[in-house]
Amino acid sequence: MAYAVLKRSSIMKSMATGIGESWRKFASVAVGSDLVAAAPNVSLQKARSWDEGVSSQFSTTPLSDIFKGKKVVIFGLPGAFTGVCTSQHVPSYKKNIDKFKAKGVDSVICVSVNDPYTMNGWAEKLEAKEAIEFYGDFDGKFHKSLELDLDLSAALLGHRSTRWSAFVEDGKVKVLNVENVPSDFKVSGGEVILGQI
Repeated sequence: MAYAVLKRSSIMKSMATGIGESWRKFASVAVGSDLVAAAPNVSLQKARSWDEGVSSQFSTTPLSDIFKGKKVVIFGLPGAFTGVCTSQHVPSYKKNIDKFKAKGVDSVICVSVNDPYTMNGWAEKLEAKEAIEFYGDFDGKFHKSLELDLDLSAALLGHRSTRWSAFVEDGKVKVLNVENVPSDFKVSGGEVILGQI
């Protein structure tokens, strides 16, 4: 079993290394970017149960509602219920939520290329829904618009997000951290961006 995990991790790293280096050079989002302008007409889907989705008529949330006039820490990751995302990435934000609030951050947001129902189930399993707002980017348009998308088909994940974090003030990116490969967890964690605000 340990061999299988190590082998899968090695495949993910080798598969993503070349891709990661090439897309980082051309990503459209950077410090100073306006996220709302960079992803025009894009909305995200707040994590919710199926019944909540039905009662809201499957409403979506425009980026302007998320970012305008607010200080937001946002982090993206390859997928709900996956290894590093579950064991390290989300917990690094959950355990520091009071420190983010003390720095004047209005909301901490987790976004992934998943549907909002999967994001809701994952947030509940992690007991993180009270601290972090979870959003689905169900069709990947948000990440594609920012050029933070990544093809992880070799790992049976399809088109996903890379692992990243940003501090955004009134829609403008003030800090941006992007991992070289999606299996890395070096620059996108809660402690790192907390020290950058």
